[in-house]
Parts: sequence; structure tokens; C-alpha cells
Amino acid sequence: MAVSEEDRHLRLTGEFDCDATPLATLRHSTSHVMAQAVKRLFPEVKVAIGPAIEDGFYYDFDRAAPFTPEDLAKIEKVMGEIVKADLPFERKEMPRAEAIEFFRRRGERYKVEILEGLVAPTVSLYTQGDFIDLCRGPHVKSTGEIKAFKLLASSGAYWRGDEKKPMLQRIYGTAWLTQEELDKHLWRLEEAKKRDHRKLGRELDLFIFHEVSPGAPVWLPNGWMMVRELERFVREKLDARGYQEISTPILVNKKLWEQSGHWDYYQENMFLVESEEQVFGLKPMNCPESTIVYRHALRSYRDLPLRFSDMGRLHRNERSGTLTGLFRVRQFTQDDAHIYCRLDQLQGEITMLLEQVKDWYRPFGLEPLFKLSTRPAKSLGTDEQWQVAEQGLADALRANGLAFDLNPGDGTFYGPKIDVDILDALARRWQIATIQIDFQQPERFGLEYIDSDGQPKRPVMVHRAILGSFERFIGILTEHYAGAFPTWLAPVQARVIPISEKFADYARGVHERLRAAHVRSELDDRNEKLGYRIREAQLRKVPYMLVCGGREAEAGTVGVRHRTGDDVGAVPVDRVVADLVREIGTRAASLTVGRS
Repeated sequence: MAVSEEDRHLRLTGEFDCDATPLATLRHSTSHVMAQAVKRLFPEVKVAIGPAIEDGFYYDFDRAAPFTPEDLAKIEKVMGEIVKADLPFERKEMPRAEAIEFFRRRGERYKVEILEGLVAPTVSLYTQGDFIDLCRGPHVKSTGEIKAFKLLASSGAYWRGDEKKPMLQRIYGTAWLTQEELDKHLWRLEEAKKRDHRKLGRELDLFIFHEVSPGAPVWLPNGWMMVRELERFVREKLDARGYQEISTPILVNKKLWEQSGHWDYYQENMFLVESEEQVFGLKPMNCPESTIVYRHALRSYRDLPLRFSDMGRLHRNERSGTLTGLFRVRQFTQDDAHIYCRLDQLQGEITMLLEQVKDWYRPFGLEPLFKLSTRPAKSLGTDEQWQVAEQGLADALRANGLAFDLNPGDGTFYGPKIDVDILDALARRWQIATIQIDFQQPERFGLEYIDSDGQPKRPVMVHRAILGSFERFIGILTEHYAGAFPTWLAPVQARVIPISEKFADYARGVHERLRAAHVRSELDDRNEKLGYRIREAQLRKVPYMLVCGGREAEAGTVGVRHRTGDDVGAVPVDRVVADLVREIGTRAASLTVGRS
């Protein structure tokens, strides 16, 4: 018997759906006030929708010309007048057919289209002053309750996200319960601009993008060094957990994608190649290929679990308008892995993966937040399989004492998943890790193992990625650290700077000692002023500047300066090397050289 989403929610979380939060209600109410102000200033404009979103709200308008910054200032001023008027939000119910005629007479075609798509016989409208809008609510009692808001930007947006539909003008804003909260949010927005990974990527020579391959980063030596460090980190962790690394082809015949089900569900996101009258696809994921490795040998129940990691390059045909630096690309490398286990091993494997998530994020100072994503409308498999898989993930989260949110309908087409978010230094939420249970691939590929009774059984397949794509993760880390990476991850870990040419030989010796200890060191012996060279190293976010002069050469020391501006003073070279090796080896989060 099919299970309703409400029943599934209650069974998995023990919670009922809640009403809209006060902040979401306030933001939605503010979007109505914004629409009222727009209609006062531009009566010819037609209104579409205006929901509350994370950190704010928006409203879409049908207007030929884009809104300018000057327009936004005028709209914000009128909004202030509406707030000061303290107009009550009044709810009114109306038969749907009557509401259609009401909005048709007013020329509001988008409201008519929304109403024509509803089945409810009665709908609700909200009025504040001279403005009336189709809305489910709820709202604050009156406009006077809106204390702190700001309009942020405007952009084009297709009606209902469909590029075949009209282009509308969207205005974004934010609203908070207090002015202090608004000020903090506006500071975070300004700080985010400074931390933009695309800007820092250029300044720190990490990566570039080129028109010959849109959406595919060209890694420069500094950026590629970071990719290599993350790969080393991942491989160390996987080796300790008994993973076996494999490598599978990038170009695969469409027959594999048809068998896996991806051809029906994912074809439009694949890059296709035709050769000798056959169709191939650049792989967008590794899971179907890992089944080839599983089928390569006869498997026994004693062999399971089998944990295969595959860090091959993937390609997804993202629309050019959605490409956003490293956050959304067409070519990427994922710390991907697939686990094949018996059903009785599933809880143990999920528990181990949850432990891995916490362990892997610890060196970056990231705390995981968990979501359980359930069956989407378009999916493979039986109700029973989905119920077992969803319940298994929920049980594992609860058994490990982990709070989680339910994300209904956001599972993959082949199974439910645990998605893991993190909060960065600006309290922005990013989805990174995923753990997915899959009964479909083993079934579709006929995967088997011989059980203890001598009979063939189907294994369970678990898909998992913890850092996600290296590209996106490095983009997130760049903004999280504002480019000041911990020493172990920094492309250049120390810069040796002689005070003058007279001490260049001594500085060169220090530089060679660091390199011999596998510290990524640079020697800056240019004929420039010392202050200039130190300042440049700080701008490049180099963790340590090691200054060499006469006293240092005589005593066998270096003057240690941190990129933060701290001048630690003279420290013996032997100790500097030992401190750096220890800091890098332990993947310490803070700068420690000369402080212990």
C-alpha cells in the first residue's frame, strides 16, 4: 500500500508539519508591501508571485524595462510610507471562479493563470490598503510590524522558470525581525563580495576559465596543488577504512545508461558523442560503471562489504546561464565511492559513513547538518523498497544521535538519501555530502553474491560522496577562509625573504632546508624594499614570512611573521622547520610556528 507523504514524515521524524515561522511570515508580508509600492509607482506593471526565500524574499513583475538602482530606492521609500501607515492585512475568501473574473478585470494575467491551475473551489486573498493579492498566507497583523528591510537587487527571471515563457523582472529584498539582525546580514553580504571565490581565484592564481571550454576550470599550479592535497587527504582516509580505488572510463556506450535507468532520467544532462553509428555519453556519475567492477568476479557473503572509490572526471551538460565559477561547472572530479553490502550490514555501513562525515569535516572546522530526502514523484522501485530504505536511513541517523530535517520528494530516482550541509564562516548553508541507498542498480544489473546457504542474493548498493566535487569544495573553502587557507592546504606555505642581497645566500639555505622537509617554500630575493615584499606575501595569504638578516644569519634563526601581521621574532631554523612539519602533518587549523 502506498504511504502518504504526511504519514512518512510522521513515521520518520515523529513531528507534524509546522506553521510558517515568524521570520518567513514577516518576509512574505514584506514582499506584499514591496508589490504595493511597485504598483503605486508603476501602475502599468503586472504582478506575478512573491514568496519568502532563505534570507529574504522576492517578487516578480511583468515590466518591459529592468528596474534600476534608482527605481529600487524609490520603491524602498514608498515601502517605508506603507509601513508607517500601519495598514492591516485583511484576509478574504472568494470562490475560485469569482476570483478568476476579479483578476481578469484588473488585467492581472499571472494571477488568472495561477487560479486556473488550482482545483480548490475557494481561494483566499489578502488586502492591505489599496493593494489586494491572491495569497494563502499567513501574514503579520499589519504593515507596521515590518521594522527592518532592504531591497538588494533586481534581475530577469522567466515566468515559472520556463525559458519559453515571458521574461519578468524580479526584485530581491531581505527583512529581519530587528535592525541589528538586518545590519548583520548586510555586513555578511558585503563580506561575501570580498570573499567571492572567483575574485580570490584570480588574485591568488588558483584557476581561470576560458571560452574554449565553458564551465571547465583551468587549474593553475597553485590551485592544482590544493586539488592534490585534497586527493591525498581523501586517499589517506579511504585507505584507513578499507576502500579499494578503481578507475572507470569517461566515455561509455549508451547501453549502460539505458540499463541503469539514467538514460530515461538524465539524458538531457549528458554530453553525447556519436562514433561508428553508436552513441556514447561522457559519464555524469560513476555508479553504473562500478557495477562492472563488482561483476568482474564471483562474490561471496564473506567478501562483503566491498567499498570501491572512483575519483574520475565527470561531465554534466549544465545550461550556460547556470554556470557559476567553481560552484556549478560542466567538468568536475568527485570523491565518489560505492559500497556493496548485505542488508544486515547496511546499518553498520551508514553509521561508518556518518562518522566519516564528521571526521573529514573536522580539519576544516565545519559542522555537519543532516537532511533526509525521500522518494520523488518520478522514481524506480516498489513502495516496500523505498520504505525499507527510508526507514533504514532514519534509523541510522537516530541511532547516532543526529538531529535531521525531512526533505520530502528530493531523493534520487533510484533511492532516498541523507544530504549533509555545512555552515561556512558567514553562516551560509552549503550542501556537500550525500549518502544514498540503492536497491535498483543491483536489480537492473543482476548483481549477486553467494550467501551462507549457498543461494544467490542481491547486495545493497550505497552511493556516497563526502567532500562532493573538489571544484565546488575548493570554491566553498576559498570563501570560508577568505583565501587564507590553513598551512597544510595553502599552495605556498612559507616565503623566505632576505633583508638585502647580502643575506641572499643564507636565505637560500633556509629555503632549501624547508623544501627538503617537503614544505612548499618560495624565496623572494627581489631587489625590492622589505616592507613591500612582506606586504605582498600577506596579500597572497602566505601563512609564514621568514625574514633573514645579519643577526639571523649569525644566530641560525629567522624572523617569523604570520600573514595576520603578528611578528613572532627570531626563532631557530631547526625549530621553524620542525614546527612547520608538525603543523602540516597534523593538518592544524591555526598558525603555530614560533608560538609553542
